[in-house]
Amino acid sequence: MSKLNLIIDDIKYLLKDMCLEDQIDVINEIKIKLHDISPFKKEPVDCIIWIKQSEIQANDYNPNKVAPPEMELLKLSIQNDGYTQPVVSWKENDRREVVDGFHRYLVATNDDQVLKRLNGYLPVTTINKERTDKGNRIASTIRHNRARGKHQIESMSDIVVELKKRNWTDKRICKELGMDEDEVLRLCQITGLSELFSNSEFNEAWEAEIFEEDDFKLLEEEDIK
Repeated sequence: MSKLNLIIDDIKYLLKDMCLEDQIDVINEIKIKLHDISPFKKEPVDCIIWIKQSEIQANDYNPNKVAPPEMELLKLSIQNDGYTQPVVSWKENDRREVVDGFHRYLVATNDDQVLKRLNGYLPVTTINKERTDKGNRIASTIRHNRARGKHQIESMSDIVVELKKRNWTDKRICKELGMDEDEVLRLCQITGLSELFSNSEFNEAWEAEIFEEDDFKLLEEEDIK
């Protein structure tokens, strides 16, 4: 018998008399230890663990909304095919927040069939530690959504406002969210907040042109010609 088989047998023996919660804790810990020595430890998907739904919460900035028919299809997919994608999260102490996969999270918390099958748990990955600043988490969520072609314009404008208030430059917003300068400018305009333009790197100031009476006469003459 190989050493690996001996290790697996030891783990089975260790788990057999444990309650479900303890079993999941041990399995998670094994996965985390393996992830630490993995050649792919920089990749969050290398370590998918099971976390109680009660320990995960939605974020307050996701601009992605799924139409009812698509939501029903997602629920049917999870019911029949199981979870093929984890929920992406960030962790701070005992708190986890959804970065991507809010609707997968929603199915698990609202559907009795899925809730029972998963025993109140969700498959979760954790974003890299250097991406846990809120601005970076927002950018990560937007990139996930835009890569799938799903985001709402009005909510995206709110995101740009949030990042501007966090002192992100226009260039950084363009780079992190995969936008061009015109798109950032349009999203700023949607909010109607003039202060967003005060530090704009690509917005030229406009000054009102004052017309004198003689100017109007010249315009009238041009129209006659």
